[in-house]
Amino acid sequence: MQAGLITGLEATTEGPINKEKGSSYLVGYRYALAGVAQAAGIDIGTTALPSYQDLSFNVSSGNSKLGKITLFGILATSSINIEGGSSSSLYGNGSGHDLSSQIGIIGLKHFKQINSKSYFSSNTGLNYSKSGQTDYAFDRTSDSSFTKSENKVTKTGYYFATSYNSKISSKLFIKVGVQDELIGLNLYYRTKERITDSWKQIWDYDSYTNLAQAYIHAKYSFNDKMTLNAGVHSQMFFLNNSLSVEPRLGLKYEIDNKSSLSLGYGLHSQMQPINVYFLQTQLADGSYVYNNENLGFTKSHHFVLGYDLQPIKDWRLKAEAYYQYLYNVPVNTFSSSYSMLNTGAGFKTDLEDSLVNSGIGTNYGIELTVEKFFSKGYYGLFTSSIYRSKYKGSDGIERNTAFNGKSVFNILGGKEWNVGSEKRNKITADIKCTKAGGRAYTPIDLEASNTIGHEVLSTDAYSDFYANYFRLDFKLGYTLNSRTKKLSQSFAIDLQNITNNKNVFSQSYDDRSQSISTTYQLGFFPNVIYKIQF
Repeated sequence: MQAGLITGLEATTEGPINKEKGSSYLVGYRYALAGVAQAAGIDIGTTALPSYQDLSFNVSSGNSKLGKITLFGILATSSINIEGGSSSSLYGNGSGHDLSSQIGIIGLKHFKQINSKSYFSSNTGLNYSKSGQTDYAFDRTSDSSFTKSENKVTKTGYYFATSYNSKISSKLFIKVGVQDELIGLNLYYRTKERITDSWKQIWDYDSYTNLAQAYIHAKYSFNDKMTLNAGVHSQMFFLNNSLSVEPRLGLKYEIDNKSSLSLGYGLHSQMQPINVYFLQTQLADGSYVYNNENLGFTKSHHFVLGYDLQPIKDWRLKAEAYYQYLYNVPVNTFSSSYSMLNTGAGFKTDLEDSLVNSGIGTNYGIELTVEKFFSKGYYGLFTSSIYRSKYKGSDGIERNTAFNGKSVFNILGGKEWNVGSEKRNKITADIKCTKAGGRAYTPIDLEASNTIGHEVLSTDAYSDFYANYFRLDFKLGYTLNSRTKKLSQSFAIDLQNITNNKNVFSQSYDDRSQSISTTYQLGFFPNVIYKIQF
């Protein structure tokens, strides 16, 4: 569900640039009112009501003896209430979700030119995020709804990063850097399956941990045609002392002044979602243990072969083939279809305990991009991807991942016309069309669900696919610039999903009607935008 699809107001304030020092500031604010479209009697295909607002800023000191210092940040809040109702609503089974989130990022960037060939670049700052989710379910025996789970996650990160960049010679460039993040985490999560059950505490944790990274990268030009990029990246997660050393290598060969071939390899590592490490299990004596605390990084080998062609000015064609082999993926200790690779595919919180790093997965495909850069008042872009995404859980059976849509095609374009007596205003028109394969999902076992009164999934995980996704958007805008160019106002109407295509979001078990209900994504939605910049 996208949070920014409700009619709202945008405002941007951009300060004057000091030509001598290069100082500037930029402030932006957005606000949206949930329910405006419904109040206007417009059927947008869902009863979910999103609301959001955010403030962003960027203040630069310009160049000085101390270097260039930039202060930046963003503050944002959003919420959405997903209510039960008819099968055409987002959740049509008497259940529902209340979701909310707040983020805050503030940082300071420092750039210092040492000489004509080298410079330092550093960032330090704070990032804060807080999310809450309350889930509701319907109890058939009492004919009433109840709170099924309460989940609150607060993360505070203090980070520092710095790098040294130097052009050693006309052929060699190096970059060396380190970064560190102190991660503060507060987790609270409790759940119950039935209205009469007692609460089960899943998380209740408040502590800190640390992730440190270091890298070195070198770019070497053998001649005008052949360039080598090589480096090593390392990271250490101090919670369990997981260590990873990752080599990276890339070659680029310029066939002529219009085309090139590239080949790349990299070993990449990623820590697990931070809350997974702190899933707690209560022992007989009342104490808790964290059986996932020692999970290592998920790792993957990446291979990429690419061809780039610029046949004429303003046009570019790029083709890539890739293969990714993932290993050390967390899976169950017993035989099952579970894999961490499917985490994030739905609203359900990952509650698998006692995981081990023995799962694998593969992603491979080809991509084609045709791009017309913006010139002569218009642009165009076509992207396509045909791919497969597979995994093996602890049962050793290869299955689709939840993200295996098999294909994605996008085409978009736009045109701009200068209008008015001095041609300082403009009319813009943009169109975008997306067609994608439906996601893989695990079918619901309706008979078993009816027997026990709540959703039971098939043992044949991710064996079926939702219908293909299709969406067509069109936006028409008008920008009014003042004579001094210190003020501009933009008006636009964004017609989203103009064919009102019913794209499936998910399916769920409806305990009230003892049937499977289908959840659809946003239907036709006219979004009105106003923006002022000065």
